[in-house]
Amino acid sequence: MLSVFRQSWQKREQQFSAFATGPLLDFWRQREEGEFIGVNGLPIGFVRLCSPAHDKVVVISTGRIESYVKYQEVAYDLYHCGYDVLIMDHRGQGRSGRLLEDSHRGHVQHFDDYVRDFSLFWQRYVPRDRYRCRFALAHSMGGAILALFLAREPDCCDAAVLCAPMFGIRLPMPSWLAWRVLEWAEGRPRLRDTYAVGTGAWHPSPFRANLLTHSRQRYQRSLRLYADEPTLRVGGPTYHWVREGLIASQGVMDNAATLTTPVMLLQAGEDKVVDNRSHGAFCRAMAAAGHPCEGNQPVCLPGARHEILFEKDSLRADALNMITDFFARYHSC
Repeated sequence: MLSVFRQSWQKREQQFSAFATGPLLDFWRQREEGEFIGVNGLPIGFVRLCSPAHDKVVVISTGRIESYVKYQEVAYDLYHCGYDVLIMDHRGQGRSGRLLEDSHRGHVQHFDDYVRDFSLFWQRYVPRDRYRCRFALAHSMGGAILALFLAREPDCCDAAVLCAPMFGIRLPMPSWLAWRVLEWAEGRPRLRDTYAVGTGAWHPSPFRANLLTHSRQRYQRSLRLYADEPTLRVGGPTYHWVREGLIASQGVMDNAATLTTPVMLLQAGEDKVVDNRSHGAFCRAMAAAGHPCEGNQPVCLPGARHEILFEKDSLRADALNMITDFFARYHSC
């Protein structure tokens, strides 16, 4: 039955509307939503999709501006592969508390606050006595958060997959110039917390202009979710967020050698959001420390754009098969 289910990944877009308004909607109605208090008293929203029959769990760390609401299909697929699924909305986005009056600004005081929130979430809702195996799956910014968490708490997770992780950010200008701009803005509080140059409030972009996925169905569904629930919307990052993100990316590289958790790094061949060169450097650092990532290098998906988990069926199915096969190797835990 599982093999038949996995085969369905190859042809879901053919009847995507029927799937989204039928099986997926029925599944999502079973969710349990909750909230806990994160760093500095900020409310952090999360969702759980659980079954008494499951003794394995996948915790998902999402990307910048994303909400767990967007991850319904990913949760559906992992759940039907035998995993409980838990997803937390990072501070400043989704159904978690915002830090600025303008809720569209992507902002964080300290990138480490993301990591500390994630640690609190893991400690409270992913207990070892509940699950035989505990896995983690991350996308983009969530990959940097997860990598820093694993460096700090190496025994929490049995295996982890990083999808297009934000270990380096593509910038619209040379790095040296970007740092000059960021340091200049950092010294001016009123400017520091405004949108970084070239960005602004959330707005729906047409599919043909997107750099995230080749799947028209999944892209349009994501837009509808954010259109239907305006409180989920987050636009461009602040200057301070960009600065914190760059510092965090360097922190990931500095700590790569300390990661001992089995890791697979999935790389999007056509990524225009993160710097793929950083993935190779990360894998080399892990290998030099004696605990190489899966395949000893990034596992590249040629033709995939940044949002691997929301790509067209053929690419997404390849990614999901690799993810679930990788986790299955650690089911003995």
